[in-house]
Amino acid sequence: MVRVVPMASSVRPTLFSLTFSPPSSLPLFNPSPRLSLSVSQFHNFGLKASRLLRQDGYPVRAMASGDVSQSVAAASPENVLEWVKQDKRRMLHVVYRVGDLDRTIKFYTECLGMKLLRKRDIPEERYTNAFLGYGPEDSHFVIELTYNYGVDKYDIGTGFGHFGIAVDDVVKVVELIRAKGGKITREPGPVKGGRSVIAFVEDPDGYKFELIERGPTPEPLCQVMLRVGDLNRSIEFYEKAFGMELLRTRDNPEYKYTVAMVGYGPEDKSTVLELTYNYGVTEYDKGNAYAQIAVGTDDVYKTAEAIKLAGGNVTREPGPLPGINTKITACLDPDGWKSVFVDNVDFLKELE
Repeated sequence: MVRVVPMASSVRPTLFSLTFSPPSSLPLFNPSPRLSLSVSQFHNFGLKASRLLRQDGYPVRAMASGDVSQSVAAASPENVLEWVKQDKRRMLHVVYRVGDLDRTIKFYTECLGMKLLRKRDIPEERYTNAFLGYGPEDSHFVIELTYNYGVDKYDIGTGFGHFGIAVDDVVKVVELIRAKGGKITREPGPVKGGRSVIAFVEDPDGYKFELIERGPTPEPLCQVMLRVGDLNRSIEFYEKAFGMELLRTRDNPEYKYTVAMVGYGPEDKSTVLELTYNYGVTEYDKGNAYAQIAVGTDDVYKTAEAIKLAGGNVTREPGPLPGINTKITACLDPDGWKSVFVDNVDFLKELE
């Protein structure tokens, strides 16, 4: 898992505790403009470049006494962007901060029907993580909550929108939340300009959840909504760099906004990103509460190259985390929303 800590200043040695400095701090990483690594760089890791060979149609360098310890694609831009479409990707989890972990866990389990999958306390680094969702992490999109010792409040900002949860009966869920003392910000009813029955509620930290009435689905935690300043630019980026599919768009001129749903599968079976453009608004305050999403990939090196080709900003060059073999790369989209790509095989090993 990947998380962000407001006061962190270094990369931690595990996937689950990778930390970034806040926007006001000096940048933690200094991305190079090229993905390819020189032979001298490999020597710094005790590796030896020995020969060129081909893997999956891309020329790569073989290191470490003739074994391919890690490949770096030297493909054309067209090949890299085409590979993205074939990569085995899915949204793994979303990371954000809360001020009272036990209080939030209680709300999510008792009101939203989630399960506490695991919890980990790291006292030497003064934070605790909790992972919640509607199924195991190796097959479901889940939430990673972060509690930093002594910090009880965060600024959600104006850019983050909401999370979406598919439920069988919106009215029933709303009444349960109301009985538990939860905050209802939009009573059940048809969506504006449509027929879908929805409602909005807030968790104890002020994060909004849209309850969407649907039939049974394998992925109840179904949406992450983010506001963007240029919808066409964002759609193009997520298609090229992330390999997501544009599922649909909906323009609402009466309310002066347009939404686009992008993802790796249909909305009723997988988690999607809901990108929202409000007419005339090009920038948003992101606050310091929402952190990022994590996406699985078969190759973080090719992924980083595709991100650069699509105009994204790679903030963590691809490679294994210090002390372990889990390979990741991190990036910002054109609006500054952060994502982390995690090697699929390494991710499953981390769960073990």
